[in-house]
Amino acid sequence: MDLQKYKNHLFQNTKNKLTEWLSLKGKTILTEEVYRFLHSIKGTSGTLQLDELMQISSELLSKLENERIEKWKGIDLNAFLYPLIELIYLYENSGNSVNYNGTVLNPSAPLIQIIDDDVSMLILLKDVLEEKGWMVITNTNPENAVKQYFEMKPDCLILDIQLPQKDGFQILQEIQQHNEKHFIPTIMISINNNKETRIKAYQNGADDFFKKPLDIEEIVVKVNRHLQRKKIFDQSVLIDELTQVYNRKFLVDSLQRFFLDFKRTKQPFSISIVDIDFFKNINDTYGHLMGDQVLRDFAQYIKRNIRSLDIIYRYGGEEFVIVFPNTASEDAIRRLNELIKGFSQIKFTHHEVCFSVTFSAGTYTVKDDFVSINEAFKEADSSLYEAKRLGRARVECLQLTPNAHPKNVLNISVVDDDIIIRTLLAQILESITIDNFELNIKVFENGPSFLNSEHAKEDVGHFLILDGIMPVMDGLEVLQKVKQGRNAGKYKILMLTGRKSEDEIERALRLGADDYVTKPFNVNELQVRIERILNMIK
Repeated sequence: MDLQKYKNHLFQNTKNKLTEWLSLKGKTILTEEVYRFLHSIKGTSGTLQLDELMQISSELLSKLENERIEKWKGIDLNAFLYPLIELIYLYENSGNSVNYNGTVLNPSAPLIQIIDDDVSMLILLKDVLEEKGWMVITNTNPENAVKQYFEMKPDCLILDIQLPQKDGFQILQEIQQHNEKHFIPTIMISINNNKETRIKAYQNGADDFFKKPLDIEEIVVKVNRHLQRKKIFDQSVLIDELTQVYNRKFLVDSLQRFFLDFKRTKQPFSISIVDIDFFKNINDTYGHLMGDQVLRDFAQYIKRNIRSLDIIYRYGGEEFVIVFPNTASEDAIRRLNELIKGFSQIKFTHHEVCFSVTFSAGTYTVKDDFVSINEAFKEADSSLYEAKRLGRARVECLQLTPNAHPKNVLNISVVDDDIIIRTLLAQILESITIDNFELNIKVFENGPSFLNSEHAKEDVGHFLILDGIMPVMDGLEVLQKVKQGRNAGKYKILMLTGRKSEDEIERALRLGADDYVTKPFNVNELQVRIERILNMIK
């Protein structure tokens, strides 16, 4: 007997009931009804040899018997039935089979950026490289790609030479001007394989060169080798080459020693995180070379004006850490205020335009044995965000005002006409936490309901997950309207596209989408990707 049509029928009936319950707003469902639903699924799925479905329904039944709840609110039932919702999605989008195996993206996986206007090549490389467990971001527009490079800070760059507006050599020169003190392996690809092209690529800073059409197996091996070299390089270097102060790796080692010393001596010490104010505006207004100059001068100013026993580290981007040994909160605050005042008086000049720069700081004093390195660092970071919230160019220490732990708001929107996918994504997003940020998550069933909402219009950072194909207004039209709106600069956009929709992917990237994920997606992998992006853009 062919069981497939009966399997399909069971899954469709299950989806229909879930859709009905997910659509109920403000209503309750009796536990008895939920029990009958799960019991029916368990019995039928066992008969049809659907082991995964039978296992999940059995586990949910056991939990239900222990809950002792007579009625379920919609939102609580959604969370309870999430494993079943996920299984329905997998079955419906995986050729009527369910497979939990496959590559799962590691939260700390290397990030690879591909810049190429050949969308077929982008899709192929992204799929192949992500099968290796690496995270891949893509771009077809040279201007957007350079901005994306500096924002996302990839671990490896794959760059085509033949591009519109700017060729690959011009992009590489622009990146190398800003990135000359950092090691980011760069692979150039081109349809031209003559000697002059290859030499020019290496002269401009490329680490490798491939001729199109690409040998996929070879480029995967080469990318892996370049990533290994970068990891070895990063681990071996203790000095940040741009600013000539200690780097993040040495900070980790140093903090461990400071904490061990504290346990031995009981002498308090202060950890301060400092951040150059409006640094992105400096880069946008005066260019990345001027931004580099500000970073160098800032680091050297701090180094000259702290005590010999104090240490400054570059944590990343425009963030630095200063450790003040044998220093309580009040003294650390006083010293930081003096540093802020002195640095604000320095004048920078760019093409006869003078400007000054300030910085903000958050500090925390280690004076208790029970405090861990992560806890102390998070407290200092929270104080820094409070300093920014209160106007910047100041120092804050929440340790002295323990009731104040404000958070910045980041709006997140999911726009998809499929209620199963909306529920899946909402559950993923609800499980994510970003330090010092309150995630304001809302879901919308179509483009107009999103665009007309106050949520879309608020002047705060916004992460938008947008389905490409929807009734009423398709995702590309929504994307275009967002990018034409007054808050366009606040948005980061992840498109959900069909695997075969090459034209849709190309248009999305050209309209300004920051990344895309093809349906059906791996739920666990998508969660890691979203969390990684949110931590990068915050």
